[in-house]
Amino acid sequence: MAGASRQYGEPYRYGDEEKVMERLIFNRRPMWLVIIALLTVYFAFEMTRIKVDARFEKMLPMDHEYLQNMFSRLEDLTQKGLSFKIAIENTQGDIFDAEYLQVLQEVHDKVFYINGVDKTTLRSMWAPSVRWQAVTPQGFEGDRLIPGEYDGSAESLERVRINVLRSTEIGRLISDNFKSSIVEAYIFSTYPNNDEARGHVAGATVDFDDLGNILESIRTDVNAKYNGRYKVYIIGEPKMIGDFIKGSTEIVKFGFVAMVITIILLYMYARCWRAALMPLFTSIVAVVWMLGILSVMAEFEVPYGNVLVGGQNIEVFSGIGMFSMLVPFLLVAIGVSHSVQFVNAMAIEMSHGHDKLMACRRAFRSNYLPGITALLANAFSFLTMMLIPISAIKELAITACIGTAVLIVLKLMLLPILLSYSGITQGGVSHMQLKEHHNPVHWAFLAKFTEARWAVVAIVLSAALGVYSLYERQNLQIGDINEGVPELRPDSVYNKDNKFITSNYATSSDLFVVMVTTNPGDCFKQKNMEAMDNLEWALQNTEGVQATASAAFVAKNFIAGLTEGHIKWMELGRNQEAIDGSFTLIADMGLANEKCSFAPVIAFLKDHKAATLDRVAKVVKDFADKNNNADVQFRLATGNAGIAAAVNQEIHAAQNKMLWMVYGVVAALVFFTFPSIRAMLCILIPLALTSILCEALMAKMGIGVKVATLPVITLGVGVGVDYGIYIYARMETYFREGKSLKDAYLLTLKTTGKAVSFTGLTLAFGVATWYWSDIQFQKDMGILLVFMFLWNMVGALTLLPALAHFLIPATASAKSES
Repeated sequence: MAGASRQYGEPYRYGDEEKVMERLIFNRRPMWLVIIALLTVYFAFEMTRIKVDARFEKMLPMDHEYLQNMFSRLEDLTQKGLSFKIAIENTQGDIFDAEYLQVLQEVHDKVFYINGVDKTTLRSMWAPSVRWQAVTPQGFEGDRLIPGEYDGSAESLERVRINVLRSTEIGRLISDNFKSSIVEAYIFSTYPNNDEARGHVAGATVDFDDLGNILESIRTDVNAKYNGRYKVYIIGEPKMIGDFIKGSTEIVKFGFVAMVITIILLYMYARCWRAALMPLFTSIVAVVWMLGILSVMAEFEVPYGNVLVGGQNIEVFSGIGMFSMLVPFLLVAIGVSHSVQFVNAMAIEMSHGHDKLMACRRAFRSNYLPGITALLANAFSFLTMMLIPISAIKELAITACIGTAVLIVLKLMLLPILLSYSGITQGGVSHMQLKEHHNPVHWAFLAKFTEARWAVVAIVLSAALGVYSLYERQNLQIGDINEGVPELRPDSVYNKDNKFITSNYATSSDLFVVMVTTNPGDCFKQKNMEAMDNLEWALQNTEGVQATASAAFVAKNFIAGLTEGHIKWMELGRNQEAIDGSFTLIADMGLANEKCSFAPVIAFLKDHKAATLDRVAKVVKDFADKNNNADVQFRLATGNAGIAAAVNQEIHAAQNKMLWMVYGVVAALVFFTFPSIRAMLCILIPLALTSILCEALMAKMGIGVKVATLPVITLGVGVGVDYGIYIYARMETYFREGKSLKDAYLLTLKTTGKAVSFTGLTLAFGVATWYWSDIQFQKDMGILLVFMFLWNMVGALTLLPALAHFLIPATASAKSES
């Protein structure tokens, strides 16, 4: 076995440093405690200065072709900032009501004065830029929807009704049933003005949490002032990110609940408060160190990649990222998992008559190699997430690796030193001793899996589950499966608001934008406009597309207007002058740039499900392949749906790479620890079965493989391998004593197996609380982690011994180690 004593001159084997580490730690305990205490105080101070980094760009695959195309044309896109929409519904009438229009005006004015809002983009029935147009015998006529002389009288309300019916805003700013209308605006990326009351500094990045609170206050004010007669619905990226940040702060609440559950279960397990609190204390110190290190890295702007946006590298530590906020809890869970193994080993040694210092040293010897291997497996499983080219995920990977590295240091040093001073109470030792000498029914049952008959049953059932799971995982989809914003729960306020707006307006919030580029001045050439029109036709006949918009569409309506609005003239025709006449109108609508070298084609999608995005992207790509030439190019893609399509493609490309890499790394570490292919198979096969079952569960529950769920699969591998490593390491010690496979496994169950089952249940209980999170990806991660923690535990306790019966006969193991 690796880690056994070696003679002078023999080559180094993994684990040979164990004795050196033992002497280094236990011979200088006071010195290490002082150093750790000083570092903890320093990192605790730094931790107080850490900030949440919620930059939207970090959520995007910036190196993807779609995003590169988007940022190369950012100045030409009208949506330079993010937008939001506020819909106001009259629950007791329609929009042609004096009080309703007063409410709408109040909301319009409040939005106008929000710091960060681009006032030139503000649109509502009260906006001067929102107009009606009509073709009359006298020519074109038009005016504001709500004219300047409006006074709230019945006559002026009737005029507003006529103006609305003449406009093209029905289904866009005004609902199809005339019961609600929208106030819409875009925001700048930075504050244009100072606002001392809210702490806004000109030039600083817009605070989405604060902006979300401002928008929510509009809803609250309207409800309070008008007793719920008018309902307010708010959607858009700023509000969504604000709600996401607000929901993310509840992670602390779930962490506290999990901590209480862990303390209770630890005490029930050890029957000693010292043994219960020391593992948790060590894990909390690890979290403090990790957050302090992140704060220091943010202070020195340490880069972890090189992705430029606007000339600046966004892959620089600036605090703790949105996804990384889950790492502290995971770190506590992993720390407690490994610490329980140490506490268990120490209690057993004390029950054999050793004093607390010697018991601690002996526990260190038996836990050093499997512990360091398991934690390294955790670290490398996190590191594989770097394959996903999304800054927030790469930041998560590095944050988790830092946390795991800190945990390795503290588990090897702080926990043993603390327990060497505190020891375990006699009550706790007696409890452990009683369990060790007692043969409970469940341990005796699990030991049967080392027998031929039960081993066959376990392997056959596992194979059947594996085959069934492979069949089910065919239905596993990449990306989002449900409607609404995937970051928030389907029943969240935001997604309910989104459902109202998509149900009552013709244009959805899911935009897939194709960027059409030409030579300067050529975007309005008839053949280029005709190509845009053909793309619109292809998109309109694609399942999932609700409507489209482009310069070609507006030009056709303009030409029809020149011919008394006759529908048969709603064509581009070959009159270039007629097409050119619509340029000013189209440029004002943002459907062409001033140089006439860029004109987007916008598709409004029914939803952003992966299947819908794949269909639309394929239609556009096929069209581009056939029609791109030196004069016009169709480039994919922007809009929130275009960005989602890019994310899905990156996830699809990284999915299998990550799994192969994490299994390769884990297999190598296991082999270095137990230099035997058979031992490696005993540990990895249950792990692989859990991964397949997890993907089948995702397919059955309608959870897609996305940015939030893909890391869970690799995380489950890294954390799950702990169980197999600890169990096999303990079994191997009994093999060396000449025990049979069944006896060795039964003794393992009463020691390490007990700790493994406790750890699996504790981790599962802790993450189960995530089910009630307002953040959908945290809920999904909670469901999947509960399954993987429990199933990895079951696999290690049943399938591992069954495989060992056929792969590692006890007599052969004992002989090879003698």
